Amino acid sequence: MRFSWEAPHCGVLLAIRLPPTIRRPGICLRLRPDVAGELRTAAQLLVEARRIDPDLRGSLQAAIAASYLLLNGDGEINTAHRLLVGAIMTRAGRSDGGDDGALLEALHTLLDVCLYGGRPELWVPYHAVMTQLTLDLPPVLQLLAGTLADPARTTAKDLALLDTAIHGLHLESDPTRIERTATAALFLDRAMECRTALWRVVDDGRNGGAVASAINSLMVLSMDYFMTGQWDECERVVAEGLEMCDGHGYGLLAWPLRLGQALLAAVRGDHDMVATLAHEITGWAAPRGVRGVEFYALHATALAALGRGDYETAYHSASAISPAGVLAPHVPHAVWVPMDLVEAAARTGRRAEALAHVTAMREAGLALLSPRLAMVTAASAAIAAPEDQAAKLFDEALVIPGTERWPFELARVRLAYGEHLRRAHRTDASRLQLATALDTFHHLGATPWAARAADELRAGGQSTPWTHQGPRANPLTPQEYEIAALAASGLTNKQIGAQLFLAHRTVGAHLHRIFPKLGITTRGALPDALAELPPLETS
Repeated sequence: MRFSWEAPHCGVLLAIRLPPTIRRPGICLRLRPDVAGELRTAAQLLVEARRIDPDLRGSLQAAIAASYLLLNGDGEINTAHRLLVGAIMTRAGRSDGGDDGALLEALHTLLDVCLYGGRPELWVPYHAVMTQLTLDLPPVLQLLAGTLADPARTTAKDLALLDTAIHGLHLESDPTRIERTATAALFLDRAMECRTALWRVVDDGRNGGAVASAINSLMVLSMDYFMTGQWDECERVVAEGLEMCDGHGYGLLAWPLRLGQALLAAVRGDHDMVATLAHEITGWAAPRGVRGVEFYALHATALAALGRGDYETAYHSASAISPAGVLAPHVPHAVWVPMDLVEAAARTGRRAEALAHVTAMREAGLALLSPRLAMVTAASAAIAAPEDQAAKLFDEALVIPGTERWPFELARVRLAYGEHLRRAHRTDASRLQLATALDTFHHLGATPWAARAADELRAGGQSTPWTHQGPRANPLTPQEYEIAALAASGLTNKQIGAQLFLAHRTVGAHLHRIFPKLGITTRGALPDALAELPPLETS
């Protein structure tokens, strides 16, 4: 007999095999949270199974199950790590072999624990076991061990393995392999190619299938949409993922989705929201030693600080993720913030640190991993370079094919180039770069970044309708205006959501962003604020 549920991070079905003696009334032996989605019920069943069969405590399956329950309960990273390492070592020392499938799943689980933990000492036993294995690793575990565990050091061989796996996703039906492959693809800028397969997993979870795989798929999609400038879609995906987490008891999985919320707030200039989310994330993660989750708060804080020109805060936040001159090993976030660190270092007079980080990026071969990372590497080198060398490097960054898929980062490169050209008194060339960056920031809704570009244009003698509060035109998007008008009419967030087919969390997030744009703090002020707006721009 067996009961099973889906592993909350990687989405795989875990099975604990129970002896025939447990076949008795009152015990649900075949629990399928990949279908029912209730991790809380799984916890109750694990307790009952252990009471009836004490030998279960030493098994790999029990260690895997208990680890996920610990992680999603109170975030017990250290306890989960000890359980897994102990069970894996016990299994490795057995002369009769054992269940290789359970061993491989335990290694997957330990990899997840190490990634969430984000601390070097957690990786030592993982690598020790991986180097001693005598069984053949399945492709997906090879893939994760060679890419997700340390994406900055992905080899050409592992990158080819990843690309092969991505190209085969249209034939893949296993939600576990889909979302694991897509998670590896995310940090190497290939998640866009996984979207169709990921949405299949999400639809399955919506219809009672693999709930945790659906949540993880939404997490990957949210970050992919953020990175590629599809921010409204990112917001919708985050809201759906958080509702699934709340409804099914997957507490740990809510934090990567909160990262999406925090990054959106950072680029849109909602600094109060960034501070609130960063405080919540750090307040939960720091006492538990969940360093990988703390990086979420640092990432959003650094990005928000750069947008408002607080380069000192940006430097300390980015360098806490990956120190200057080092691409921190086993820290996937290190491939998302290198230009943040270099720009902040250069702006605070830390030229040596900026150059050291560029050297680390080049030595790691980041430019070989994706067009985005090639652009970021060249642009970071330009930002750190002497004035007489910067233009050539910026030009190299801007001619890399495929970078238009990352419009926000491309606009950031143009902004930095325009700033350099203005300082070099190449006014006409600077205006071209700055105006292009401004248009992109305006289109994306990156208000603080648009203000930076507008300030640079004015400093170069170019008139612009932009101010630090945004354009003098109507500051709301059509969707924001519709939501604001419905709220002004007296509808609740749930009523608005039902009318517009949005989650009530999404409506609340929109209103949280709308209020500062209109200079108000309450719903009651909406009617007057809307009446004073100029007409919406139409395309």
